[in-house]
Amino acid sequence: MLFSKLAEYFEQLDHTTSRNTLVAILADLYSQCDQSEVRPITYLLQGRLAPFFKPIEIGMGINYVADAIGKAFGVDRKHVMQVFDRVGDIGTAARQVQQEAGKELSMEEPPTVLEIFNQLMAISQVSGPGSIEKKIGMFADILQKLDPRSVTYICRIPVGTLRLGVGDPTILDALSFAKSGDKSLRKPLERAYNETSDLGLIAETLWKDGIEGVEKLSIMPGNPVRPALAERLPTPEAIINRMGQCAVEKKYDGFRCQVHKIGNEVKIFSRNLEDMTGMFPEITSGTLAMVDAETAIFEGEALAYHPLSGEFLPFQVTTKRRRKHKIEEAAQELPLKLFAFDILYKNGENLMGMKYVDRREILANTIKGEDSLIVSEWVIADNVEKLMEVFNEAIESGLEGIVAKRLDSPYQAGARNFNWVKLKRTHAGQLQDTVDCVIVGYIYGRGKRAQLGAGALLVAVYNPDKDTFQTITKIGTGLTDEEWKEVVERCKPYVTEEKPARVESIIQPSVWVEPAVVIEVLADEITRSPVHTAGMNGEKQGYALRFPRLVSFRESDKRPEDATTVQEIIEMYQQQAIKQVAS
Repeated sequence: MLFSKLAEYFEQLDHTTSRNTLVAILADLYSQCDQSEVRPITYLLQGRLAPFFKPIEIGMGINYVADAIGKAFGVDRKHVMQVFDRVGDIGTAARQVQQEAGKELSMEEPPTVLEIFNQLMAISQVSGPGSIEKKIGMFADILQKLDPRSVTYICRIPVGTLRLGVGDPTILDALSFAKSGDKSLRKPLERAYNETSDLGLIAETLWKDGIEGVEKLSIMPGNPVRPALAERLPTPEAIINRMGQCAVEKKYDGFRCQVHKIGNEVKIFSRNLEDMTGMFPEITSGTLAMVDAETAIFEGEALAYHPLSGEFLPFQVTTKRRRKHKIEEAAQELPLKLFAFDILYKNGENLMGMKYVDRREILANTIKGEDSLIVSEWVIADNVEKLMEVFNEAIESGLEGIVAKRLDSPYQAGARNFNWVKLKRTHAGQLQDTVDCVIVGYIYGRGKRAQLGAGALLVAVYNPDKDTFQTITKIGTGLTDEEWKEVVERCKPYVTEEKPARVESIIQPSVWVEPAVVIEVLADEITRSPVHTAGMNGEKQGYALRFPRLVSFRESDKRPEDATTVQEIIEMYQQQAIKQVAS
């Protein structure tokens, strides 16, 4: 496939506001791919050269891309940046500069997708003295071979602004349609994705070996597994009634980590699959010293603590680590401990299908001693009194609450179900739990707030069945002036002129924002709403948060698709009603 053809598909996706149309366009694109093309095209659709967890980057910011544009079309960077400042998009700026220059395309054969992908990969591997100049020259060479549409889209890739509105579930649906004409392959494709986290690998395997090959894909050290997630129940009684005898662990307010040991190498991934190994040197060294296995994959919660008092610190303090350049110094100031609570793989054996109690026994026999790694405590409870005893201990220790787990439950990658159930402390006038929302737009402020850029946020929750984000509330209070400015700054890279294809909204904000920025929200209750689309179905009203307040930003450890789901909102609404009746 010529790269110019791929750019045509990019343009179609870019101007689509319907999720169903996105799937149709992608399915058509995939139907045109051969086996050698399907993997790189999948990565390019995500604006990447590799899966999210592999730190392979082109290594060119706006200024370097502007240098390359100038070199390709015979103008200086200053002019390119003037055009960029005027149009607000580096791809559009590159197209205008190319057209202004009136440069003729190379007489060579137009480049294919594979040729362009391999050239971009070559740029990513350039390092050492003079590497920047070499990268600029190589990217300029690519631009000289491309038509204006292709130039537009390829310039957005290095700076992370391709953003075609295509989520992972949408790609999985498209792969299924391309091969079977319907969504019948979605379930095995999704299972493979949950265990390997590599859409390119799945696509290539599907083309090469069919769905039978995909069904053989499984957990592998070095590829993060999408984490299992907990459901909510409103009371201890509800947990015991639903689960009976269960394991109970304290719930730590930390940074969820998945640790992979592969011989003498350690990889640490966040819950959103990002490679965070460099952020946790003490966990890396602890794993090498304390894990009695050649290969292992285990999960835990990393918490910062005060080295003198031993007091564990809140999530926001733990995540400050990633914004520090001198990680080793930060590790001295704010050391971490990882409380390991599950193990998925050991010495070539996939443990996910084993019972929880058996995995815990293996975990205890794998981590030797207590230093930077600690096997989290757990007790078995079969009555409310025992469960509450652990819950109260957790609260007295300054923790969030507890997680109850079925004794016989397997580890189900990427699933949220009642195998795990969390119970968090509540405060008067507040919901049982916070809600993770995604900013999808904001409304200009009035008066004093006009200077801040925004006066209210339009936020949404995730509908995984439709792969869309449905609005649930507007947040207009509780933020300081500095926080309003921070919100606008965080949203700036994702501002778009049209409503994003994966956003369902009746409300028209002043500014649309691509779903990317995840925030933690606390509210008093959930109500029914005729204007918010979360859970709206035909004449059935949606759901909304009453008196919402922003608690924290969570994009450091959560992707938009990790936000609270519509089904969770419905369950929280039902649980809220149960608590009100009980009280």
